[in-house]
Order: sequence, then structure tokens, then C-alpha cells
Amino acid sequence: MKGGEALVLELNRIVYASGISSPITSRRGLAARLRYLDSRAGRDALKEQGVSPRTIRSWMRDKGKIAPTPASREKIDAAYWHRRRDNLIRSGWLTRHLDNDGRGSRMEIYPVDQTQVAPERARPNISQRTITVRYIWGDLVDAWARKDAGTVDEIWDDVITDLDSDYNAYAYVSSVGISA
Repeated sequence: MKGGEALVLELNRIVYASGISSPITSRRGLAARLRYLDSRAGRDALKEQGVSPRTIRSWMRDKGKIAPTPASREKIDAAYWHRRRDNLIRSGWLTRHLDNDGRGSRMEIYPVDQTQVAPERARPNISQRTITVRYIWGDLVDAWARKDAGTVDEIWDDVITDLDSDYNAYAYVSSVGISA
């Protein structure tokens, strides 16, 4: 995949890792998500998922004591993650967390697996790289929030430019990991 796509997937992983860990299928996970959505913006997020105002009032009144259908749980979970993502972006937490007071974050870049490439076309000696990335996090989170793939790709190009001669070897990667 393109490096920018891998960055987007990694930012999504960080957001999901920072959220409620109890599954939506558990009573605790359901109640926690409903508490998180108990605001005007949370109710709006549920409405965007197709939940009626009457159902929302019922859920908010009986948090954790209800047994919504599996389809309704999916709507609650989707609304929760949508609000969680928006709140992390709006608060600036994600940018501050990745920027680490100007020290940046370590990024591991895993190259494309060359084992299935014809030997005459394979690029030998391409290894996993680890670099400390600074100063891009605000722009990256803003582009990610806008779902601007073009800007994310440009930022990825800036990141791999620091790899000097290996630049082209990391335009496409199997994955990216950020120590966050």
C-alpha cells in the first residue's frame, strides 16, 4: 500500500487503542458508550447513524439496562467512534501526543515483502527502518481529519525523504508503526 495509506491506518489504530476497551457486546461496554454519547453532539451522532430520537431517549434513560439488537449496537458503536475521533481531533490530544513536546515520535517503516517478487525485479537488502519523526504531526492530523489523501501522501514523501538513497524503496510499504 502507499505509505500515506499506511499512516492513515496507523492513526486509526492509535485512536481505537485509546478508546473504551470493553466490547459493545458487554453490558459495561454498552453503558460506557452510551455515557460517552450522552450529550447533544453524541445524540446527533446517533441520529446520523439512523437512530430515532425516541429510541435515543429510551437508551439514555436506561443506560446499561437495555438490550439493543445487534444492528442497534453497531449504530451505537459507530456513533461512539465517530465522536471519539472528532473529540481527539478537536481537543488537540492526538497532535500533542504524537508531537511529544517537540521530541516527535518514533516510526517503524516495514517495507513491501519482496519474497513474491521475481528475483530479477526484487530489491534485496530492504530492511525495516526506524526513524524519529518531528514537526509533521499537526499537518498530518489535520489532513487525516479532513480525509485529504493527497496531503497525507505529501507528508509521507517528506517523511521518507529523510531516508536519503532508500527513498523510493519506501514509497510503498506493508505497514507503518508509530510508538504512541
